[in-house]
Amino acid sequence: MIPCKEQFSGCLIGQCLGDATGFPVEGYAQEACKKYVEETLKTGHAEDRGRGHFPFGQYTDDSQLARELLQSYAECRRFDPRNYAGRIASIFSEKRIVGAGRATAEAAERLSRGISWEKAGTLPPSAGNGSAMRAGPVGLMFFDNPEGLIKSAYDQGRITHQDRRCSAGAVAIAGAVALALQADSIDSRQFLFRLSEWAHTIEHTVSSALLQLIEWISLPPDEAVKFISKAGLGPGYYDEWHGISPFVTGSVLWSLYSFLRSPGNYLETIRTAVAVGGDVDTTAAMAGAVSGAYLGLKAIPLQLSQRLTDQGTWGLDELIGLAYRCHDLKMEQMMRGKML
Repeated sequence: MIPCKEQFSGCLIGQCLGDATGFPVEGYAQEACKKYVEETLKTGHAEDRGRGHFPFGQYTDDSQLARELLQSYAECRRFDPRNYAGRIASIFSEKRIVGAGRATAEAAERLSRGISWEKAGTLPPSAGNGSAMRAGPVGLMFFDNPEGLIKSAYDQGRITHQDRRCSAGAVAIAGAVALALQADSIDSRQFLFRLSEWAHTIEHTVSSALLQLIEWISLPPDEAVKFISKAGLGPGYYDEWHGISPFVTGSVLWSLYSFLRSPGNYLETIRTAVAVGGDVDTTAAMAGAVSGAYLGLKAIPLQLSQRLTDQGTWGLDELIGLAYRCHDLKMEQMMRGKML
C-alpha cells in the first residue's frame, strides 16, 4: 500500500499529541497516572491540565527532535546524519528544548563543541530511550526500504546514544511506523516477528524482548507491566522509576503493547501508554506515532490537536504542512525510482 498524506500527518500529530498528553504526569507513579486517565482524559478535560508554566498541548524533546528529523529530511531530500546532528546541537544550544534527557543533552553539548556525529553519542551502558523516541519519522522516509530504514534508524540513534540497544529500539519504532503505514489490519504476532527480525540486525536482547511481547499482549495492563518493565534488565537491578522507566527496552515494548492492544482506537492507545506511570510522555509519543500512522489524522481528536504548541510555535497547521511536504518528497522519490 502507498500511504496517504493523512497517514504521514497522523504519525507526526499522533506523536506530538501523545507526548503532550503524557507530559503533565511524566515521572508520576502508576496510581497518579491512572487517576489522571480516569478523571481527566476520559472525562474530556485534558485541556485543563498543563505542567508548570506550560499549557496543555506543549510537547517535549521526544517530538521536538522527531520534528527536527523531518525538517532535516525535507531540507536535504534524504536522511543526512550530519545535518540532523547539527539540528540537535542547535535546538539545545539555543535552549529551545523541553524536558531533555541527560544522555541526549550531554551528546548535544559534545556536538556543539565540534565532535563528529559518529563520536558524540553517550557511551554504553547508558541505554535510555532518546534514540527510539524520535525514530518514528524514519518509518515515514523508508517504509518501502527495510535496509534503508534499519541503517538510518541506527545512524540517527547513535548520534546521541552509542549503546546498540538504543539503536535497536529505534529500529523497532521506525519499523512499527513503516508496517502500520502499509497495513490493512494488524496481526500482532506477524507485526512483532518482523520488528524482531529487523532489530536483530542491530542487537539481540531487544530483538528477543520483542518476541516475548507476543505472549504479553494478551495480558491486561496491570499484569503486562510486571514483565515489560523488567524486560532487558539484569536480575536484581533496582529501578527507582514507578511504572515504565526511560530504559529503552521497556519503554519501546510498552509503546508497542499500547498500540497493539487497541490498534483501531488512537485515544485508547494513548490512555494505555499513560496509565502505566513513569516516562509516559515518551511511551505515549512513540505509541501515538505508530497509531497515527495506522489510522491517519482523522482518528486524532481535532479539539486536542489544535492545542499543540512548542512554546508558541510549530502548532497543528505547521506540523501538518511539514508532514505533507515530506509525503510529497517521498512520493516524488518513489516515482523517480520507478522511472529509472
